[in-house]
Amino acid sequence: MTFTATVLTLYPEMFPGPLGVSLAGRALREGTWAMEAVQIRDFAIDKHKTVDDTPAGGGAGMVLRVDVLARAIDHARARSSPSLLGEGDHPQGGGGALAPHSPPPLPSSAVPLPEASSGRNDRPVIALTPRGKPLTQARVRELAQGPGVILVCGRFEGFDERIFEGRNVEEVSVGDIVLSGGECAALMLLDACIRLLPGVMGAPSSGHEESFENGLLEYPHYTRPAEWEGRTIPEVLRSGDHAKIAAWRKSQSEIDTRLRRPDLWERHTGVRVQSASGARHEVQDD
Repeated sequence: MTFTATVLTLYPEMFPGPLGVSLAGRALREGTWAMEAVQIRDFAIDKHKTVDDTPAGGGAGMVLRVDVLARAIDHARARSSPSLLGEGDHPQGGGGALAPHSPPPLPSSAVPLPEASSGRNDRPVIALTPRGKPLTQARVRELAQGPGVILVCGRFEGFDERIFEGRNVEEVSVGDIVLSGGECAALMLLDACIRLLPGVMGAPSSGHEESFENGLLEYPHYTRPAEWEGRTIPEVLRSGDHAKIAAWRKSQSEIDTRLRRPDLWERHTGVRVQSASGARHEVQDD
């Protein structure tokens, strides 16, 4: 089963972007995963292809229309067999990716399309939004083990709230930041998933000791030269004693997590938990 990503966006030319190079790009050309970028504007039904409107209740900016988004999501769910490019095909923007898709014009009476009988319809629909639940490595692993994802990239002030319940859309945030749109966040989410697909990183153990895989930040890394501007590689890493090296790495991972990410440390140890308001407690020294 090929991991398939459909990205609903106002800027399909942004894809595959960086996902068309390096390990992800090679996996894309080899058919390990596939993607299509779908223009949301194609699902507007007025002559001006309007996708947004003023916010109800007043205020600055514009809001993406729920009816347009719903038609785009219905279309993505109904596409049981996207026209994947074969190995060696090179659409604009990067070899091996799906060319930005333009669906046929929709009549003014367009209704949600029926879902086709395909495993691809099990793909979760995820909207990238700062209001979403923080993306975690655990959720990334779940997504990477599935048939793929349908990603909805926001713009302007965001989404009409009704789309989330009306189309069972999961809200995800990639960090406590605000971007110009969801496209960069979509690239980040896809990169995190793709590198976990079988064969993409090479050795199956490549990602086992990375940050967040065991609830902690990864330990520090060093390589040659042994000394640089008066700074040396820790002696334990040059000792050849694998037990001591493993213990040092575990200790450094715990120290860095405790100092840099007390929220992760609290969850890892279970000693402190977040309050209902989300405020963190200080981690006390032993």
